Amino acid sequence: MHCKNCQNQLSDKQHYCDECGAKVIVNRLTMKAIALQVNEEFFSLDNKLLKTFLTLFTNPEDVILGYIQGIRKKYIHVIQYFAFSLTLAGLQVFIMSVFFKDLMELNMYEGIETLPGQENNPFKDVNFEFFNNYQGLIYILGVPISAFSTWFVYYFLRDRRLNFTEHLVLNLYYSAQVIIITAILSITFLVLGLNYFIVSSIIILPIFWYLYFVLRRVFKDSFWETAAKFLLVCIIYGFLYILLMFILAIVLVLYMYLTKP
Repeated sequence: MHCKNCQNQLSDKQHYCDECGAKVIVNRLTMKAIALQVNEEFFSLDNKLLKTFLTLFTNPEDVILGYIQGIRKKYIHVIQYFAFSLTLAGLQVFIMSVFFKDLMELNMYEGIETLPGQENNPFKDVNFEFFNNYQGLIYILGVPISAFSTWFVYYFLRDRRLNFTEHLVLNLYYSAQVIIITAILSITFLVLGLNYFIVSSIIILPIFWYLYFVLRRVFKDSFWETAAKFLLVCIIYGFLYILLMFILAIVLVLYMYLTKP
């Protein structure tokens, strides 16, 4: 018998491949088998998804440093976890645009039209749906920016325990966690009838605090050392992110100009 994934020679008594770790499947595919696999991967209480999600809140260093050090079976792979978060973000955008479109537009423009000088605002006719449609792309572009920010600060301060790729892993897990929480809370806010944009602005503070928490747990620095590095990371990240948003705004204006009838 051979492994169907890597063609490694297996004995008849093996349940898992000793080369690639894949489970040996001998029975035909049935709906029951698919349901059991989905439950095992996503819904059971001991599944990797829930375990990864909870541990990133309580002991993020176990997930992040574990992956960096080669522990790949205990928690979800960093790319899979980030991909799952993007899928959830896409579901969030779909629900918002289909079921809460009118409420979103009301929240977006509530009070803005009364501001002085709005008649001269070049973005008064901007269709913000463009940003919702490309939200996943914005999230993806944000990861290398945050990874560069943390890597540069720690490298500049001669803390070179992690290279850039390892900082990328840290920020992928961090970003995925933030995206998942943001997606869940966004839908909750709309269901409760709260102003989406006001409450979303309030969430920014806990999100940045969580980054501080992750950095301190991963690098084991003191409170003040982490605070200083965190502040520098925020400054660099803020500058680069504003630059990215400026570029995207230009792209949006060009997009509107080219598609305007």
